[in-house]
Amino acid sequence: MSKFSTRKIAFAALVAAVYAALTMINPWGYGPVQFRISELLCILPFFFPYSVWGLFVGCILSNLISAYGLYDVVFGSLASLLAGFCTMQLGKIRPQSLLTKALACLPPVIFNALIIGGVIVLSASTPGETYWFTALTVGLGEAVVLYVLGLPAMVLLPKSAFFRTLQSLYAKEIEQ
Repeated sequence: MSKFSTRKIAFAALVAAVYAALTMINPWGYGPVQFRISELLCILPFFFPYSVWGLFVGCILSNLISAYGLYDVVFGSLASLLAGFCTMQLGKIRPQSLLTKALACLPPVIFNALIIGGVIVLSASTPGETYWFTALTVGLGEAVVLYVLGLPAMVLLPKSAFFRTLQSLYAKEIEQ
């Protein structure tokens, strides 16, 4: 990734704040069955690589109030970081087809299912929580958010003037 500029840091901070706020106000943002609307932001590294760090920090902040404690702060945030880097790499593939965008929605689903499933089972006070069932429910919630909301956003956002302006600003920073 290129050197962080003030503009990139500010954008990442904005992503972190929006992610944390959307997670914290969402009653379905935590638990074995979760629909974190904030996970919609996981598409951003596909277009803006430096947003990976905003997602990571936003996840740390939102997981500070998680019932799953330190496990969720550390490993939940790590899941977001790993997924963000994978999504970022898929964003480098040209041309950016619908298939590439659909594949870019997959890393958050996989990493969150596998890692958060483990976090919930390790932290659960409910006996009988099974890893694979919990991973499945977390993954399904993630898939709904990413494929029902995220994929259409990946197709529609690049057509908006505001989004093209953001991409133009990013391209100018790379040239400098």
